[in-house]
Amino acid sequence: MTKEFTGRIELDIRDSEADWGPYQAPVAPPESPNVLYLVWDDTGIATWDCFGGLVDMPAMSRIADRGVRLSQFHTTALCSPTRASLLTGRNATTVGMATIEEFTDGFPNCNGRIPSDTALLSEVLVENGYNTYCVGKWHLTPLEESNLAATKRHWPLSRGFERFYGFMGGETDQWYPELVYDNHPVAPPATPEQGYHLSKDLADKTIEFIRDSKVIAPDKPWFSYVCPGAGHAPHHVFKEWADKYAGRFDMGYEAYREIVLANQKKLGIVPEDTELSPVNPYLDVKGPNGEAWPDQDTVRPWDTLNDEEKRLFSRMAEVFAGFLSYTDAQIGRILDYLEESGQLDNTIIVVISDNGASGEGGPNGSVNENKFFNGYIDTVEESMRLYDELGGPETYNHYPIGWAMAFNSPYKLFKRYASHEGGIADTAIVSWPNGIDAHGEVRDNYVNVCDITPTIYDLLGITPPDEVAGIAQQPLDGVSFKATLDDSTAETGKDTQFYTMLGTRGIWHRGWFANTIHAASPAGWSHFDDDRWELFHIEADRSQCHDLAAEQPEKLEELKALWFAEAAKYNGLPLGDLNIFETLTRFRPYLSTDRKSFTYYPGTAEVGVGAAVEMRGQSFSVLAEVAIDTADAQGVLFKQGAGHGGHVLFVQDGRLQYVYNFMGEDEQKIVAPDAMPLGNHVIGVRYERTGTVEGSHTPLGDVSLFVDGMKVATKSAVRAHPGSFGLAGGGIAVGRNGGQAVSNSYTAPYPFTGGTIAKVVVDISGTPYVDVERELARAFSKD
Repeated sequence: MTKEFTGRIELDIRDSEADWGPYQAPVAPPESPNVLYLVWDDTGIATWDCFGGLVDMPAMSRIADRGVRLSQFHTTALCSPTRASLLTGRNATTVGMATIEEFTDGFPNCNGRIPSDTALLSEVLVENGYNTYCVGKWHLTPLEESNLAATKRHWPLSRGFERFYGFMGGETDQWYPELVYDNHPVAPPATPEQGYHLSKDLADKTIEFIRDSKVIAPDKPWFSYVCPGAGHAPHHVFKEWADKYAGRFDMGYEAYREIVLANQKKLGIVPEDTELSPVNPYLDVKGPNGEAWPDQDTVRPWDTLNDEEKRLFSRMAEVFAGFLSYTDAQIGRILDYLEESGQLDNTIIVVISDNGASGEGGPNGSVNENKFFNGYIDTVEESMRLYDELGGPETYNHYPIGWAMAFNSPYKLFKRYASHEGGIADTAIVSWPNGIDAHGEVRDNYVNVCDITPTIYDLLGITPPDEVAGIAQQPLDGVSFKATLDDSTAETGKDTQFYTMLGTRGIWHRGWFANTIHAASPAGWSHFDDDRWELFHIEADRSQCHDLAAEQPEKLEELKALWFAEAAKYNGLPLGDLNIFETLTRFRPYLSTDRKSFTYYPGTAEVGVGAAVEMRGQSFSVLAEVAIDTADAQGVLFKQGAGHGGHVLFVQDGRLQYVYNFMGEDEQKIVAPDAMPLGNHVIGVRYERTGTVEGSHTPLGDVSLFVDGMKVATKSAVRAHPGSFGLAGGGIAVGRNGGQAVSNSYTAPYPFTGGTIAKVVVDISGTPYVDVERELARAFSKD
C-alpha cells in the first residue's frame, strides 16, 4: 500500500518538513536472512549419496549436514509446472502451468502464463527490501513469447527479478548454451576448447550478482533462484569427471536399486519394510484401442543385454554422474563464497529436484535426445559409434530408461508420471543454521513443492500479501511446514494433494494414494474414462507395490471423487496426453502464425525456436541475396539448428554448398560443381518432399542448388526431420554460425567474408523455387 505524505509543505522549502516515507525503497528488517533456491533438474531421489545413491555430492551433503532432508517431498513430475508451483506457492494448474511451456494450450490450467494475481516469491521479496537474482534455467515463459519481438511480461525481469543470466527454455547445450542476460541474448564468454561449461558460468554469475550488491549494501538481504541445467539432458561434462565413476555402475540398474534401497533404509529415507517396485510394472497394460505399453517407456532388463550394451549403458550412467558431481562442485564454490563472506549461516537454502529421473532416453539411451522429440528411439549401434565422445560437444546424450528407474529407487516410473512416486517423489533439503536447530536430520512429513514458498514466508515472518504491485492476490494453495523443521512430530495441517500431468493422475489424502494407469504423453491414448485406478496405503507402501483397489473399493471411490473435487477447485481439467505430432500441429499464437515467407538479415540476434520458421519435413526454399566481391569469398550464408540436427547453406572453396544434418548422424551434402562468379546473385537451395522412408515417418525429398535461377546441383533421397531441430540450439542466423557448427565441413562461427549478404528469404508455401526467385530478384534489382 502506498504511504501518505505526512510532512508539511510551505512556500519555502526551508519552512517545509520532509517525509521520505512514501518515496523510499522498501527496507528489510535488520538481520533478515538471505534466501537461496537451488533447483536441480531430472534428478531422482536415489541419485545423490546424501539420499542413499552412489553419486558423490559433497556440496549437497554439506547443506544436508547443516539442515534437514525431506523424505516425502513431492513435485509435479515435470519442469515448468514444478518451478511455477515452487515460486508461487500454488498448484501448477492454479497458475496455468499444467505442463511444460512447449506443450501449453489455450485453457486456464495450461496456458503457460502465470497470472499477476499469483505473485512469485521474487515479486513479494523485492517489495520487502530484497535484491532478487535469477540464474540458470527459467522455463516459465511461453515458447511464443521467448523472442525479441515478443512481450517481455513473463520474462524474469518482469516477474520480480532484478537481474537474470541463463536460458529461457527447458534445456540447453551445456557447451554451447543459448544465453540471455537480462532481456537480451549473449554469446558464452568462452568456448569448450577454452574450458567453458555452463555450470561454472552460472556459479560465476551467481557470485558476481551477490557480490555486486554486497559491496554497496552489505546488510541488504538477497533472494537468488539458481537453476543449473544438471541433470537434464544433454548430459555434458568434461571427460575426467565422467572417468571418476569408471566401473561404479557396472553392476547394472537392477542391482543398483537393491544397493541404494538398503542405503535409504539406513539413512531413514524410506521405512524399513519398503519394497522395490518392478522395473517394468505395466508391460501387460493395453491402451484403450489395444495399444501396447510404449516401447519408449520400457526397460530392457540388464541380464538381457550383451557385453557391448552393458558397457555402453554403464558409461552413460558414468557421464551423468560426472555431470552432477561437476555441477555440485560449482555450487560448492557458491557456498565457499558465502562462508568466506560471512553470509552462509544466515542464508536459508532450499534444494530440490524439479521431478524424478528422466526416461526420455528410451530403452537404449541416446547420443541425441532430439530424436525423442521427433518420434525416434535411438539405437545402440549409433551410440557406440560415439562411445568415446559421450558427454562431449559431439553428443546430445541421455542414459537409457533403466537408469531412470534406478535413480528413482525404490519407486515406480519416472519423470512425466504424476501417477507414481518415481515421477513426483524427489530430493529436498532445507538449511538455515541461524534459524533451524536441526542439523543432519530427516523429516518424513508429506510435503509438496507448493508448500515451500509458504514455509519461506513463515520463516521470514512475512504474511503472504493480499496485494502485490497493486493487484489483489489469490490465496496460497500450499501450507507451511515450518513447525516440522524443528519438531519431527509436529503437524502441518496438510491433508490432501492432487496431481495431474500429461494424462496421468493421482491424489494423496492422509496417507492414502489413488492413481490411474495411463501411459503419459506422448503416448496419445486419450479415453480417460477408461483408465483403471489403483489404490495404495502409501504411508506404509511407499513404492506402490500392493494395489488395494479390489479390497477397499469404497476408499478408492472416496479418493476418486476427491480427485475430481480438487481438480474443479484448482483448474485440473482438461487432461492432455497428446503425441508429439498432435502437439506440433495444434494452434499456438506464434508471431509467425500463417506466414509462408520469412526474411532474415545479417547482424541481428539469432532467431530461436518458437519464432523461427519450422520446416517439419515439408518442402521449402532458402534464397539469399548475395554480392560476391572476391574469388575467395567463404562462410555461412544461412544456418538453422546445430550439430545435433539442422541445415546450412554456405560458400567454401569458392563453391555454393548445402548440408542437411539429419539427427547429427548423417550430413547429407550437396556441392555446386563450379565456383561462384563475382557480382550480385540470388542463390539458394530447394528441398522438394517426395515421400517418406519405407516403414518410417521420416520425410524424404530431393535437394537442388540454384544460382540466378539455374539449377546447378541435385541430390535425391535426402532425409529430413519430421519435427523440430531441437528444443535448444535450433535457431536461425544469417552470415555466421553461432554456437555449435551445423556441419563438420567448417569451424564455427565461420562468418561470411569476401562479399555481403543483403537478406535471406525462407519460403514454405510450396511455390516453385524459380517463381520465388523471380520475385526476390526483382526486389533485389531495385535495391
